[in-house]
Amino acid sequence: MSNLPVRMARWSAAHPWRGIVGWFVFVVLCLGVGISVGANAATTEDFRIGEAGRGEALAAEGGLQQRPVEHVLITAKPGTGNLDIAAANSAVADVVARMGRLPEVLSVADPVRNAGGTAVRVTVTMKGPELEGKKHVDPLIEQTTAVQRSHPGLRVEETGSPSISKGVDKLRGDDLSRTEVIALPVTLVTLLLVFSSVAMALVPLLLALSSITAAVGLSMVASHVFPDAGVGTNVILLIGLAVGVDYTLFYLKREREERARAGGELSPQAVVELAAATSGRAVVLSGLAVAVSSATLYLADDVIFSSIATGAIVVTLVAIVSSLTVLPAVLAKLGMRAERRAERRAPRGVAPKKRKGHRTGPGRLTAAVLRPVAKHPVATLTVTVVGLLALAAPVLGLKLTDMGRETHSRSIVAMQVYDRLNAAYPELKSMHQVVVRADADRSPEVTAALRELASDVKDDPRLSGTSKLTTSPDKRISMLQLQVPHYVSSDEAQSSLKDIRDTYVPQTVGRVQGAETAVTGDVARYTDYPTHQERKLPLIIGALLLVTFAMTVYAFRSVVLGLVGIVLNLLSAAASLGILVLVFQHTWAEGLVDFHSTGSIGSRVPLFLFVILFGLSMDYQVFVISRIREAALRGVPTRRAVIEGIGSSAGVVTSAAVVMVTVFASFAALHLIEMKQIGFSLAVAVLLDAFVIRMLVLPSLMLLLGEANWWPSRGVRRARRTTGQSSRTLESVG
Repeated sequence: MSNLPVRMARWSAAHPWRGIVGWFVFVVLCLGVGISVGANAATTEDFRIGEAGRGEALAAEGGLQQRPVEHVLITAKPGTGNLDIAAANSAVADVVARMGRLPEVLSVADPVRNAGGTAVRVTVTMKGPELEGKKHVDPLIEQTTAVQRSHPGLRVEETGSPSISKGVDKLRGDDLSRTEVIALPVTLVTLLLVFSSVAMALVPLLLALSSITAAVGLSMVASHVFPDAGVGTNVILLIGLAVGVDYTLFYLKREREERARAGGELSPQAVVELAAATSGRAVVLSGLAVAVSSATLYLADDVIFSSIATGAIVVTLVAIVSSLTVLPAVLAKLGMRAERRAERRAPRGVAPKKRKGHRTGPGRLTAAVLRPVAKHPVATLTVTVVGLLALAAPVLGLKLTDMGRETHSRSIVAMQVYDRLNAAYPELKSMHQVVVRADADRSPEVTAALRELASDVKDDPRLSGTSKLTTSPDKRISMLQLQVPHYVSSDEAQSSLKDIRDTYVPQTVGRVQGAETAVTGDVARYTDYPTHQERKLPLIIGALLLVTFAMTVYAFRSVVLGLVGIVLNLLSAAASLGILVLVFQHTWAEGLVDFHSTGSIGSRVPLFLFVILFGLSMDYQVFVISRIREAALRGVPTRRAVIEGIGSSAGVVTSAAVVMVTVFASFAALHLIEMKQIGFSLAVAVLLDAFVIRMLVLPSLMLLLGEANWWPSRGVRRARRTTGQSSRTLESVG
């Protein structure tokens, strides 16, 4: 009763208004400081990965980096016949004049008519870095709209990386708003069913939302160390709502149990202290496990995963703080209020009736599930493990790809124009960029070698046959751009990249003495990112296993339970990933989950799934095994302790799982395919973890291990001896 969670709970319960006001001051300060310093967004340089990233860096050194580019496409209106060339030329002149006057525009290229004469395009290059284009594209879109109004007989529309990125951001924002509309009411209903009290149901939700608010502010500050790749807020909302409600739920349920056990003999403050002594420690350990597990994402050496890690760590730590500070204060206040209400309702001179005790045993369904587990642990373990391995089998066919631009939802207007642009100008679908750095005096030799390369690939059917050679003003950097009339994910684009890197470059510019070469471009970016992730995956999973093992051993002083935790987490994650592959790499579930299969899984999904699942599963593991260990430390035989611990924690674990699944499943309704895959996989993982791993696999395995569960800890054995000595002493006294 002297550890930190108890001391914090004791102070908050004794000074409830100070604790509540202090928390909301903390939230406001976090948000205020975050807004005042602002978020530090990741730059183009932060996203560079592999050879493609090295090539981008070389190009940028010579001022040849990619710029934000928009295309204005002019075609005949559907159903009006062929394109009127005179009208199209008039519209082109209008576009060129309007775009040329904009301060955001660097240059406007000459109009290009496509091979069939059905379209004309005007390419507009914007000022600033490539990633900044979406922030300044609105004036260009407005001018395109104005040209459309001036030429109603034509279809004048705009697309490009900036307008597509802006559309994706808007769609993501709309989707997140919709997830809140889905997740919050369902979470509230779940909590109402658990507590049968509006006040008690609102407490977890309000604390989770306030934790998210504080975390958003703190993440802005943290972004100045770990730049935000644009996904930080998404992660904070995703993880914050799940863990924030879970930690509060664990605490609330334990407080109710302690209150029922006390039977009205203890004050609300004392009951809160008892809850803090048990669930408070479990919450701290669970939260630290999530934070430390998330920190392994920094090993990915990728700004997106660094941003994810930062968001997850910040919101988890804030949720821990809320459960240790403001939550005890709120519970104490609610308890005192309930006592005063009972006193007012009781007749004068009559003590108020004691409240009906809160049932702490297993429910009927839990008891029905545990009965066969207790009788046949070997059969239960065998059947469930074989079933999980069967679900994991599709992982053997896992195909990772970067989700390219063509996978974005066609509800984005710029993507509809993108399809029409690529149909009219197939050569714009993707490109290769061969970048060379050499001494300025070797520039003629480099230029000749690049021209030789362009000549070698001119008749390659996988390429368009068009090329563009540019050289930096200081003659040190040269770049050959080769257009690819295929999407980056196509076999033609992928094989052409391999041949250029392995054959054409070594045979040409690779022979120039002292020259440094790199092949970048759309196809190279698409290819190198998954390769980078696959290379980092073993390192991160190894670190994750080590962290999980160390946290479990520290929490329970048991090497055996540490190994059990690793095995169970691997089973859960592998089965979840297998189901993800089964659903998203094929077309049979497209109608059910509302997606178009790319035949692959987003390269970021498995890593995100493993790290977040390992962290979140520690919530259940710490909470459930803490209950079992508590019973064992009271001298209860391990077999009975396992059944009692699983039974007493099943209700809260089920409730927490329903909340998590609701949050994650709402993300599965998003339009962005990678976010959909993440939401789906996490929802499946939590379901498996809560209802299969914790209800079937864990108890059956612990029943079979018996006393070996606690090796090498002597605490349980010491408790057994103490209990036995006490029993013998009582018998002798009797």
